[in-house]
Amino acid sequence: MVQAIVGANWGDEGKGKITDMLAEKADIVVRFQGGANAGHTIINNYGKFALHTLPSGVFYDHTTSVIGNGVALNIPLLIKEIQNLVDRGVPMPHILVSDRAQIVMSYHILLDAYEEERLAGKSFGSTKSGIAPFYSDKFAKVGFQVSELFDEDTLKEKAQRICELKNPLLEHLYHKPLLTVEGILAELHGYRDQISPFVGDTGAFLEKALKEGKTVLLEGQLGTLKDPDHGIYPMVTSSSTLAGYGAVGAGVPPYEIKRIVAVSKAYSSAVGAGAFVSEIFGEEADRMRNHGGDGGEYGATTGRPRRMGWFDCVASKYGCQMQGATEVAFTVLDALGYLDEIPVCVGYEIDGEVMTDFPTTVKLEKAKPVLETLPGWKCDIRGIRKFEDLPENCRKYVEFIEKQIGFPITMVSNGPAREDIIYR
Repeated sequence: MVQAIVGANWGDEGKGKITDMLAEKADIVVRFQGGANAGHTIINNYGKFALHTLPSGVFYDHTTSVIGNGVALNIPLLIKEIQNLVDRGVPMPHILVSDRAQIVMSYHILLDAYEEERLAGKSFGSTKSGIAPFYSDKFAKVGFQVSELFDEDTLKEKAQRICELKNPLLEHLYHKPLLTVEGILAELHGYRDQISPFVGDTGAFLEKALKEGKTVLLEGQLGTLKDPDHGIYPMVTSSSTLAGYGAVGAGVPPYEIKRIVAVSKAYSSAVGAGAFVSEIFGEEADRMRNHGGDGGEYGATTGRPRRMGWFDCVASKYGCQMQGATEVAFTVLDALGYLDEIPVCVGYEIDGEVMTDFPTTVKLEKAKPVLETLPGWKCDIRGIRKFEDLPENCRKYVEFIEKQIGFPITMVSNGPAREDIIYR
């Protein structure tokens, strides 16, 4: 059976913890899209970790961690991440990297930074990890696939083509140093040596595992609203963040995906630019940011302060619909214990009309939140393990949101540790 864990919102919903928890009962955990531009924070007996490429199953010796063909593979960062785990006492994980995955090159990262610099105030808020240039090259069919590292003629021919394509841009648009064939080949040879112990046919591996009745967990990065088709385009990422793409990015049949857990936070947060209707600012946002998460709401990759807002029922309902959620994991509920009352966004007002369906970006930019205020519970709920033991107003908050979004909330996370979870 295949299960998917995906974000219902802008990313940063606490998926790492939920994946880590469900990975305990899984045989294989697969990253199926995105690159090292976002991170999952995990707290366990080994300490606190921010994972960027590795799936969240790497802490278990019974799991195989797969980097799927849909991933933007930054090889030096992956190797560094593996080394960091081992250095901190984690047993060497079982890792398999798809021979069909494509490689993030150093020039992708440079081009990402150059373009953000050129756009200045109109930039996309990129993490400058090379993700947009990488996927642009993948779909322009000039990217390097891992399997190609082992064919020297192919590498030489493609390195030549890259120089012909990129150097006019570097020279005339960005006024930056040019690429050389020798430089590109040297980089690729280094990558070949680093990645070769991990490379394999992950499609065949997963097919065999499913025939043997193994449990496969697909782990998504970011969330619905960062999807290039269904998100807040153009302020989105460059690969699909939806569970449906898991079939493509991992190479498994779509009908095998039986369970889709959409993760949503008890309030809203986002990193990067783009429409964010329920956003709050100033002191109000600072208070929430410092109560939120473990150690505050700051990006796992960039360290940037996340933008904060009230829970958005319109965006979350849409997020769960697009993911095809079979259930919702509701995270960081403990962070709201300081509030006397808690506003919730239940609709958008656009040009004088209230709507509860999530609109396209042009309309979204004009939307004002329609808020309904619920009473707070004013106490610390960490350590509680049963839903009925939560304060009444806390239970009512969860039930209100569940009704608004129309998807069952089956898990409530009320603390950063693996055991801080309430099953309903």
